[in-house]
Amino acid sequence: MKLLRAKFQNFRMLRDLELKFSHDPNRRLTVIRAANESGKTTILHGLQWALYGDGALPAKGAGFRLHPIDWKASEGKCVDIAATVEFVLTKFRRSQSGIEQKTHLRYRLIRSTTEHVDSNSRRSPSTVKLFQLTETGARPISAPEAFINDEMPPKLREVFFTDGDRALSFIEADVTIRTKRKRVQGAIHSLLGLEIINAAIKHVGNAAAEVNRKAKQLGGHSELSTIATQLEDTDHKCETLETDLEDAKQQFCTFDDLCDKYDREISSVLVKGDKEQLKNDLERVREEIRWIDEQRERAEKDHSALFRSQSIASDLLAPVLTSAFDQLEELRDQGKIPNTTIPVLQDRLEAKFCICGETLEPGNKVGDKRREHIQKLIEYSQRADEVQKIVTALYYSTKQLQPAVSAGASRWLEEYKKVTDLRDHTQAIGEEKGRQLRGLEIKLDSLPDTDVKSLRDMLRKYKDMRDRYLGKQSEIKTRLKVLRSERKNLEQERDRLLRQQRKGERILAERDVTRDITKVLQGTYEQITNAELLKVSNLMNSIFLEMIGADPKQGAIIRRAEISREFDIIVYGPDERTLNPDRDLNGASRRALTLAFILAITKVSEAEAPNVIDTPLGMTSGFVKQSILHTAVRESEQLILLLTHDEISGCEEIIDEAAEVVLTLTNPAHYPKMLIHDPGVVERKALCCACDHRSTCKLCQRRVNSEVVLDSAL
Repeated sequence: MKLLRAKFQNFRMLRDLELKFSHDPNRRLTVIRAANESGKTTILHGLQWALYGDGALPAKGAGFRLHPIDWKASEGKCVDIAATVEFVLTKFRRSQSGIEQKTHLRYRLIRSTTEHVDSNSRRSPSTVKLFQLTETGARPISAPEAFINDEMPPKLREVFFTDGDRALSFIEADVTIRTKRKRVQGAIHSLLGLEIINAAIKHVGNAAAEVNRKAKQLGGHSELSTIATQLEDTDHKCETLETDLEDAKQQFCTFDDLCDKYDREISSVLVKGDKEQLKNDLERVREEIRWIDEQRERAEKDHSALFRSQSIASDLLAPVLTSAFDQLEELRDQGKIPNTTIPVLQDRLEAKFCICGETLEPGNKVGDKRREHIQKLIEYSQRADEVQKIVTALYYSTKQLQPAVSAGASRWLEEYKKVTDLRDHTQAIGEEKGRQLRGLEIKLDSLPDTDVKSLRDMLRKYKDMRDRYLGKQSEIKTRLKVLRSERKNLEQERDRLLRQQRKGERILAERDVTRDITKVLQGTYEQITNAELLKVSNLMNSIFLEMIGADPKQGAIIRRAEISREFDIIVYGPDERTLNPDRDLNGASRRALTLAFILAITKVSEAEAPNVIDTPLGMTSGFVKQSILHTAVRESEQLILLLTHDEISGCEEIIDEAAEVVLTLTNPAHYPKMLIHDPGVVERKALCCACDHRSTCKLCQRRVNSEVVLDSAL
């Protein structure tokens, strides 16, 4: 995918702005020059909103205003907001003769919404439309969200759209190690297509489960059916324990990170000699801890209740219950459940007419005679033996279960989603906890005295929680080991019994096929992961060192960077000592490292996709700034940079050579302090002119420094 143009209407300060992007294969760079507060970050948000909706906005759109902040009531109480993006996709198809054919398809995506001008900035859910642009017109595309997700997966949003001011989402310190690993792993997996292989492995695993179901369906062998049922029960227990294990690991990581933060907190306090209390801050921390505990207890209760619910019993026992229902229906059809006549006969007496239509009205001679006969039939049925009564009761009591079993849809999966959503919410709370703890560090630094004892008490509490989940992990692993051993024995016994039957050999053959396919897929997954991860790691290292001008042979402090098998981005210094990217790298190197990772995975995956980056050269200067720009231009298929004037300074020659499109944005609110000429516009909005990185006009010409304003005022 390459972006062609974008148009914004009433999106924050982008009241009416249209942008064009370079898609020339030789001059891939687009530069949008803009001073601070002129719309660069808003453009980044607008493009992401157009493609991904509110989920791509800060805080997922909660409390994030979209309409212009200076929108006047006279213009209307509701604001229509829209973002239009045109892009081109390149499709490759190999002909029968083996020649690869390339086709370019052009599309237009429009996302729109309406927002109320009030304190809450209430807005309607956005709607998105997608059209394929052809010579004959625009053809609507159904399910546009699915289309965009296939071409530019949401997990790769931070790869394609990067905010330079927080371009450290893969290495930044304000998230847990686990979160950083997930971001790196998710980006690599999505861009290399590994999630497709994972889905295929799960699909084959589901097919392998058919062995048990087919084994249970073989008639005349109750032992085989029993073992197959035990295997299903064992598989379910293993899945439950694996879910519990993953939950315990997440909780362990959350509290382990908190322990690490409190360790650093205490060390920082002791270095500064603070010894006394921080009652207000500690009380706030305690409230947060209690809140986390409540969330954890809720998750545990929901999790426990889920596996005691009727829905899971219905889902798991569906094959057995269906068979039982069939047998009861067969007994009923054969007349072996005589008690079934009682409700029917009683119903007829109450209705006062027979199923044949004849009258059963009391007081009618013929009706009384028929009623007497029916009453005798009821008394005869009531003399049935106790077994028949039990079977009859069973038949009617199971009626309420039959719709749930026969419906096919799994209610339990819906309930399971709620549990996982709650778990995700708990994870988000843990991340927020980390950010609040950093705020505590700042307050600790500003106070002369700190109660170290209270901090240590909190640290011990977190350690207890961490150790509790560590012990839970060990317990679950032990139970899993026992269950897997039992499963192996049950499988061997099931296979032995299957070999004794003619149809069993066919079932075993199907099982062997699924196992072979699973091995091939797992091998492919491992091979791609290992090989491609190494390629990404090596290319990231090469790009990173080139960007910062570090030559290990010349004794540079930064020797190399790599992505570990655990998806950690690691930087090495002299003697293979690891450097913490959060603390040991300067701002320019940290930006370079993240950009190097983004460019590396895009390059290795051979994906034709844009890299839209806001202020990538901030905190950089001289050689490093030029090197970052030069390398990014070379490695990206389409590079769209939102740059300040200072970022451009010193990089003009690179832009001369690489840029096909250069535009300038101006905020008229900067007049007269920063703009020389009056733009003649009252609204606070981004104005666009065709001035490139070397030119200015009456609209965008800016003052060189603040002294010009002071001199003119004298």
